Amino acid sequence: MRIAVIDLGIGNLRSVRQALHAVAPNAQIDITDQASIIDDADRIVLPGQGAIGTWFKSLHEKSLELAVKKALTEKPVLGVCVGMQAMFSHSDEHGGQAGFDLFEGQVRHFSNFHDDSKQKLKIPQMGWNQVQQTQPHALWHGIDDQSHFYFVHSYCANLAQNANQEVVQGEADYGHHFIAAVGRDNIFAVQFHPEKSHNDGLRLLKNFTLWNPTHREH
Repeated sequence: MRIAVIDLGIGNLRSVRQALHAVAPNAQIDITDQASIIDDADRIVLPGQGAIGTWFKSLHEKSLELAVKKALTEKPVLGVCVGMQAMFSHSDEHGGQAGFDLFEGQVRHFSNFHDDSKQKLKIPQMGWNQVQQTQPHALWHGIDDQSHFYFVHSYCANLAQNANQEVVQGEADYGHHFIAAVGRDNIFAVQFHPEKSHNDGLRLLKNFTLWNPTHREH
């Protein structure tokens, strides 16, 4: 099995590779910005930290749009943090950034949802938070509902009003409910960092390496 961790120059990708190696020691794990390696991989991890505008700019500069979009239709893909936010229709960050539009919804700053009547919450959310599993999924196998995962983010994803709610796989609360995990067919994505989330995060990564999803029709 060959797993490609896509390198857009953002985030600590070595910790992602180390976590994957811990759960799949016989897999070949490549941190890569080469389209040919992405094309040849069996599974894709699409991570990211920082600003989504910089993330998409790097994707463009490295000429990886086609390879990533192809993988999103054909292979098991795990999105992490900004890698999850990029799958939504649009992000408000940096004046607005169009996403892959795989899930109908908007990524907005937490300040849009926090008001003076609520407890003052620090932004970014940085630390452990519980995740409610909204429906069964192979990547939740062996992980208790309401388990804690590690988050670092100032923006959160929310579905459009008329969107298919069944794509939401997990929710968390930080002043309001927001999407902690989303997925359908061959795609699963999380706002938290499984590589920083101890045993439950490792279990989710292990589940990803064993997952045999239904591919999207295209």
